[in-house]
Amino acid sequence: MLRAVLIANRGEIARRIIRACRRAGVATVAVYSEADRDALHVREADQAVLLGPAPARESYLDAERILDAARRSGADAVHPGYGFLSENWQFAEACARAGLTFVGPPAEAIHAMGDKAGARRLMAAAGVPTVPGSPGPVADVAAAEAAAAGIGFPLILKATGGGGGLGMARVERTADLAAAFASATRRAQSAFGNAALYLERYLERPRHVEVQVFADAHGSAVHLHERECSIQRRHQKLMEESPAPGLAPAIKRGLTEAAVAGARAIGYTNAGTFEFLVDAAGGFYFIEMNTRIQVEHPVTEEVTGLDLVVEQLRVAAGERLTWRQDDIVQRGAAVECRVYAEDPDKNFLPSPGTISRLVPPAGEGIRVESGVETGSVVSVHYDPLLLKLVARGDDRDAAVARMRAALDATVVEGVRTTIPFLRRALDHPDVRRGALHTQMVDQGAFR
Repeated sequence: MLRAVLIANRGEIARRIIRACRRAGVATVAVYSEADRDALHVREADQAVLLGPAPARESYLDAERILDAARRSGADAVHPGYGFLSENWQFAEACARAGLTFVGPPAEAIHAMGDKAGARRLMAAAGVPTVPGSPGPVADVAAAEAAAAGIGFPLILKATGGGGGLGMARVERTADLAAAFASATRRAQSAFGNAALYLERYLERPRHVEVQVFADAHGSAVHLHERECSIQRRHQKLMEESPAPGLAPAIKRGLTEAAVAGARAIGYTNAGTFEFLVDAAGGFYFIEMNTRIQVEHPVTEEVTGLDLVVEQLRVAAGERLTWRQDDIVQRGAAVECRVYAEDPDKNFLPSPGTISRLVPPAGEGIRVESGVETGSVVSVHYDPLLLKLVARGDDRDAAVARMRAALDATVVEGVRTTIPFLRRALDHPDVRRGALHTQMVDQGAFR
């Protein structure tokens, strides 16, 4: 097993990794910016190292400072969590050159799946269905127009180096393509340092269903079933659950088999997630792979009883998976709601400030993942995720009811939050019956 893990992240995911390391008997090293000097993850780790000023580019995104912190602290491994450098293949490669174990997949796999257009080609070659689109990046507007003629409208422009909904633009007709191409190019360059775009057909009202996979370096690869992630704004998730409601067994079998085949095709190891769109006819299409632990991994843990982060540490240390496919069974249901410091009545505008009072929910079947407390400052420099509330029940109705009660019991004062929106969403009749699609928020279903 590893000796000491430096956690190259902050907030609730840093605390989650600390708990897993303690369970596995591994020492922890936190890193922090000047804005996070008093943060919970800093206090809870065995050691803590200051990286630099508040801006992420001068702290959590500065690979050299993180590697230096690992050297100074005596860590022999780095866990990147999610966000920041977690899907940066150069960082994973730099860790290996520095003699550090990267708790995640090989740099080659991150690189292969980080190029979204290239990932589509790899998955198509592995027999994984993909959304109809351009075979690779389109060089200019003329090339985009030529590709669009074969794809049809509406379509969506996507950044090849992107994810999380950034650098994307929906296009309804040829006349709008030039302006959308210019705008998406600028956003892609700004967000990823890579302006390249590719095209995909825009699916109307699809579901977003993802499959958690895990593989070791000894040839074992399994899936941990599926999660429903259709409730999202601007292509970023707000609510997740497992199992996906009403998913036909044949579709689920196709999704999980495709995900494992995709993982094997790229020599994947450690935790990863294959994301798919599922249309009304039951067709499913690969959209991307997240080569890291997911924000929503707790719902999978709640229905399987497995600790994904502890297994990440074991696999990174070269051990075999402790699970066989037949061991991984979904029991009951779990729902996760992300509580952000955002104003849902103002298009989810961030709401920075100081949390004057925080009272999380508690009780049977309730799990809270948090990086903040009363007195914490919600900074403009970082993602405004405050809490992840997870509710488990014997079935979906019980889990949803428990989540509704948990939202009612949660108190956050000093900043605006998404709690009122989440309450409205859970009360919506379509959500209650599991009739979900990715455009519900953008179409105003929960106003």
